[in-house]
Amino acid sequence: MALEPTTARGRATRDRILQAAAVLVKERGVALTTIDAVQEAAGVGRSQMYHYFDDRDDLMRAVVGATVDAVLADQDVLVKGVDSLADIDRWFAEVVANSWRQDSVGGCPIGSLASQLAEHDDVTRAAFVTAFERWEAPLIAGLERMQRRGELRWDVSVTDLADITMAAIQGGLLLAQIRRNPDQVRLALEGARAALLPAFAQNAAMAAPSR
Repeated sequence: MALEPTTARGRATRDRILQAAAVLVKERGVALTTIDAVQEAAGVGRSQMYHYFDDRDDLMRAVVGATVDAVLADQDVLVKGVDSLADIDRWFAEVVANSWRQDSVGGCPIGSLASQLAEHDDVTRAAFVTAFERWEAPLIAGLERMQRRGELRWDVSVTDLADITMAAIQGGLLLAQIRRNPDQVRLALEGARAALLPAFAQNAAMAAPSR
């Protein structure tokens, strides 16, 4: 059974293996990322590999988690907390800017992995469920705060709004990747904003009912 490292050296070794695997997956795809290739890239032996990861599947699921970390690190507004419609606009602008910086190459890192791994088994699919939940969580938390303050209609589902937003991001990134046009992300997020806008309370009658 693989073990979580308890020392700084162990954590560094595990991180090195994980980062090597993530780079190889990005460059070669999941199918061509073998244990031997990861070992060579990370400069570790097989015993070290299996000390930290049960098998290749376990390693790939860990890559999913590391990919989420990287995606969230690129979304400063979301990580710091979405607390208004203006924050959502700034977050959307960050997502669009990231797509332009990458020239739309690669699409969404999480979506790309999901297309290769989500049907592998239920445990791996569950890792993607968790991945997207982590991505949505700051948005849901922000929408809930707005709803409590009466800025968002009490009768809308914040989870549904987050799902609509995530679907727009994924669809926009996919079209941008295929067409090599980052403007597809902007258009998709403009659609998401149009879907979100009616949920924002326009007057006191639309806010949460008094108790």
